[in-house]
Amino acid sequence: MTLRERITSLPFWAMLRKEFIQMRRDRGTLGMMIGIPAIQIVMFGYAIQTEVRHLPTIVLDQSRSPESRRFIQAMLNTGNFDLGGTAASREEIAQRIAGGEARAAIIIPPDFQRDIKRGRTAQAQIIVDAADPLASAAAISGAGLAGAIRSQALAAARGAGGGIEVRVRPWYNPTSRSAVYIVPGIIGVLLSITMIVIASIALVRERERGTLEQLVVTPIGKTSLMLGKIIPFLLVGYVQITVILLLGRLLFDVPIRGSVATLYLVALPFVVANLAIGLFVSTVVSTQAQAMQLGFLLLLPNILLSGFMFPREAMPEPAQWIGAALPLTYFLEVMRGILLKGTGLRLLWPEALALVGFSVGLIGLSVARFRKSVE
Repeated sequence: MTLRERITSLPFWAMLRKEFIQMRRDRGTLGMMIGIPAIQIVMFGYAIQTEVRHLPTIVLDQSRSPESRRFIQAMLNTGNFDLGGTAASREEIAQRIAGGEARAAIIIPPDFQRDIKRGRTAQAQIIVDAADPLASAAAISGAGLAGAIRSQALAAARGAGGGIEVRVRPWYNPTSRSAVYIVPGIIGVLLSITMIVIASIALVRERERGTLEQLVVTPIGKTSLMLGKIIPFLLVGYVQITVILLLGRLLFDVPIRGSVATLYLVALPFVVANLAIGLFVSTVVSTQAQAMQLGFLLLLPNILLSGFMFPREAMPEPAQWIGAALPLTYFLEVMRGILLKGTGLRLLWPEALALVGFSVGLIGLSVARFRKSVE
């Protein structure tokens, strides 16, 4: 029988009709196949922007003069900087940038206005958190633009003068190497992928095979059952962290300036939180295909809205709110703070506390949902 005869034969059309009927019956999978791409294109098309603006910026104005205030206002007018307060010393600047409270700092020396009045070139310094190359490039371009604008204004007003020289000092990643910024984030992304997708599929697979019901009727409590599912994947997560840290150091020369023990400690609630998300997904779907689709629906916001690839300062506020509800957002701050800045828990405790809250809340939600789904 030829191919054309096979296609036009009755068994082929019967099989095709059967598949369409089956697809119509499995409305959950069909809805995910259509709805998930629609949600993602709207969310990410609106949220993802590579133009970094509104960097949180602190000011150390040692001149405290009208000219220094005009220069600071010129910096803010570029739109690349948002005033996040003032600093009393360079030590405070270092602490607040290391803790992630600020991404840039403007330092005006005491003789700033005096140099302008005497026709000399006045100097100002911009310190930039260059761990993120995109954000540092935006800060550097904004600083140069503000300096040029004020120099032109002074030349027009006085007819001569040295203008303003803006010196930019990038911290943590002075050569703006992308690998230094990306590799630490890969640890969090891979952990999310592994923990959410594999954990969600594992429980659904047992339900499809009928072994889950056998476990439920045993004397093992449901909380113990869930923890028993989590711990093996937890060990796998730590192996992943170790492998990526070693390869990142050997192949890409990614610095490890902080405590690895602190990193491993903070990774615990992050891994547990993602495993709990995976287990929760397994309680709201009925097939492995649905588990994978829903898992990837949760994964893409983690990758695109957490700050892994695109700076969160460039996103609209609704997208930043979604990112604030993702455990990966806080883990990336911890990872880059420890590895690139040498920051300890003294400054990173808010992010660590948020991860603990995520892990406890999501485990409780998963256990409660698991009871409802099996009883």
